[in-house]
Amino acid sequence: MDITYNLNGGFKPTLKRFADLDGPDFFPTPAWATHALIDNEVFKGDIWESACGNGAMSKVLEQTGQTVRSTDLFDRGYGDAGIDFLSPRGRAANVVTNPPYNAAEGFVRSGLKSADSKFALLLRLAFLEGANRKRTIFTDAPPSRVWVFSERITFYPAGAVQKGSGTTAYAWFVWDKNAASGTELRWFDPGYKARYS
Repeated sequence: MDITYNLNGGFKPTLKRFADLDGPDFFPTPAWATHALIDNEVFKGDIWESACGNGAMSKVLEQTGQTVRSTDLFDRGYGDAGIDFLSPRGRAANVVTNPPYNAAEGFVRSGLKSADSKFALLLRLAFLEGANRKRTIFTDAPPSRVWVFSERITFYPAGAVQKGSGTTAYAWFVWDKNAASGTELRWFDPGYKARYS
């Protein structure tokens, strides 16, 4: 059975995320989504990709010219495996990652502790919602910038046939420890998908 299909045969790649056989919540990030970030945010110093999966994002981040440290809780053949970012060991100037959906809030808390300059998380735009996040994350440490995608990102399980279009809105949430207080809402220009796919 192809897990990217609903029972009625309709293609629904992002309505529900399924775990693949190698571990929970592994959906490699399309290169163009990372290019959108590095084209609009400057990262000075090393970058820690803390949920690197198969290295899809790390390979793009290396194009910044910065040293990129790649780790993951699971061994997917790239980076250092067995590193739990929710119990971080180490620091970096910057942390950039697409966290497991069910651990996003934990990644925010760990990112605040582990990044000296910036940390950026690729999250559903709906992460902005929620009374609990308003009381905790967004009251105590709101992001400096939220970069909303003008184009939908489609995430596929590793090895799935890529077709169809995403139905969920995503954004890069950037915490910049050198920025003034407050949160800026910005939009990526359309065209990244065509340019970098």
